Amino acid sequence: MPVFTRSRHLPDSPDETPATGEDAVEAEEAVEATETGEGTEAVEATESDEAAEKKAQAEEAEEAEEAKAEGADEAQEAKAKKADEAQGAEGAKDAPRPAPRSFGARLTHWRAWRSRYPVAARVLWWTATVVSVVLVLGAMLLPNRLFALELRQFARLPGEAIIAAVVLLALPRRPRVVVAVLTGVFLGLLTVLNMLDMGFVEYLGRDFNLVLDWGLLDDAQSYVADSMGRTTALAATVGVFLLVALLCTVMALAMVRLAGLLARNTQLATRGTLISGTVWITCSVLGLQYAGQPVASDRVVHTLGSETRRVQDTLRDEAAFAKEARTDAFGNTPPAQLVPDLRGKDVIFAFIESYGRSAVEDPGIAPGVDKTLDVSTQALTKAGFQARSGWLTSATFGGSSWLGHSTTLSGLWVDTQQRYRTVMASDHLSLTKAFQKTGAWDTVGVMPGVQKGWPEQKFYGLDKVYNAFKMGYQGPKFSWSTMPDQYALEAFQRLEHGKQRDKPLMTEIILTSSHQPWAPIPKMVGWDQLGDGSVFDGIQKAGKKASDVINDSDKSKEEYGKSIQYSVTALTQWLERYGTEDTVLVFLGDHQPIARVSGDNASRDVPVSIVAKDPKVLDKIADWNWTEGLKPAHDAPVWKMSSFRDRFLKAYGSTPHPSKG
Repeated sequence: MPVFTRSRHLPDSPDETPATGEDAVEAEEAVEATETGEGTEAVEATESDEAAEKKAQAEEAEEAEEAKAEGADEAQEAKAKKADEAQGAEGAKDAPRPAPRSFGARLTHWRAWRSRYPVAARVLWWTATVVSVVLVLGAMLLPNRLFALELRQFARLPGEAIIAAVVLLALPRRPRVVVAVLTGVFLGLLTVLNMLDMGFVEYLGRDFNLVLDWGLLDDAQSYVADSMGRTTALAATVGVFLLVALLCTVMALAMVRLAGLLARNTQLATRGTLISGTVWITCSVLGLQYAGQPVASDRVVHTLGSETRRVQDTLRDEAAFAKEARTDAFGNTPPAQLVPDLRGKDVIFAFIESYGRSAVEDPGIAPGVDKTLDVSTQALTKAGFQARSGWLTSATFGGSSWLGHSTTLSGLWVDTQQRYRTVMASDHLSLTKAFQKTGAWDTVGVMPGVQKGWPEQKFYGLDKVYNAFKMGYQGPKFSWSTMPDQYALEAFQRLEHGKQRDKPLMTEIILTSSHQPWAPIPKMVGWDQLGDGSVFDGIQKAGKKASDVINDSDKSKEEYGKSIQYSVTALTQWLERYGTEDTVLVFLGDHQPIARVSGDNASRDVPVSIVAKDPKVLDKIADWNWTEGLKPAHDAPVWKMSSFRDRFLKAYGSTPHPSKG
């Protein structure tokens, strides 16, 4: 067992203080016991316990002192921090605010993204450049026919691009930008013009006329509204304006970009322009072609030339046609010498919308229509009627029905809106007005397609006109058509033809059920069930939607054929049901259907038939060599539609007495 010895020392630090009081006494006693050798084991145990206890107390004291010191330090730091914050806040009030960035600084910062994202910048640069080239060259090479939209059309070298490059290279910066913007806007408008040509050729079989055809755009909007709803029409109109603005803006930006690229390296751009010009001249002189198309293109120059000539021809034609309209072979014919061989007859001139040669001869349409014509011919023959049929070449195609009506009845070739306005404002004698002029007929117009004022009533010599709102129809519209043809004919019978009268009746009827988009199409119902037209509600709801037919060529053909069958059936059944010994019906189509149905190379021919019970009526036209029945033979005579008035007047005894303008 070890022996502990006692030692005394001075404290080395303030924490090491000598023991005092009872602790000191106990320590002295323990030491004495140890020195005398008495109670060695007890002393050792006591010393061990007391040492451990003292050590623990010392550690607790140290921890308390440290905690106290740390708390004081933290409080001091928090106080100092609070003072600093207060001082900083006070100073911030007095410190001047930093000036906002200038536009130039912001622009510089924005441009710096290229250096931050070099790969993305390079990709964007090449994308913008390629898109600009495609847009500009595409606008210069774009054809104005839908069927010509082929890749080979764009694999050509436009000479106008080379000329534009030369001009831009020769200009200083500001004029170069101005010229580039104007050129871009011009290319945008040229693209719009080409698209208008595509649409007009598709629907009307002719190019858009910059002088005359702006008014037809309003008619197009009305057609869309009647066929597909006003909301669709409004959305389409807004969309078209936005598209035109966007196209011109994008084209201008593309031209500015390409002009900037030319100016960036004028030496390289000049060399490339010279090489391109040499290649273009060589290809042009040698007549080199690719895929059947000349490599050297001058499409823009050609378009500008043709449009300029068209505008000049239009302006010259206006004056020449006005003079022609004042000259009339029957302008001074006395009333007693007009159509004397039809006195006492109820004469009806009926136009069937879009009833063209394609309806009778196109393999995809004709079978159903030809069957209807054959069945109708047999039914009319059984009822005592005979018919003769031929062909007329219409002044219009695909639409603008009023041009066909006015050409047939005026004896003038009315193929533009300007000519139409000129004729309507003239004193030229229309075929229908000739009957009014005699004073021997009451004259009536049945116009279910007219929904507003119709000043043409005067030119056509109609005492009374029944428009869409004057026939008592309460049923549904069938797309553009305000009412089914069957109802319009029954209303004519109820309101005019079936009444006792002092004079015979001359009537002009425009049937509309075969108007595009040919969906939905009405169906025949019992003539005694027509009522106010509400019977057609279920038929209209069960019919096809215009949106399902209008863009599908095959469906359009099918539905077009059905619409012609319906209109012919309605008209011939009306004649079979209500015709008399004195009824004379002349009916014809106003124009061919649109190219999507009739084809890109379709003629402008329409069928025309004259039907009567009195054999003397048909004997008068025996020398016309028309085909017996309602279906004209393929080789039956074909006349210009404008020749019909004079031939008809002469055939029925009218004596020419010309008037000169």
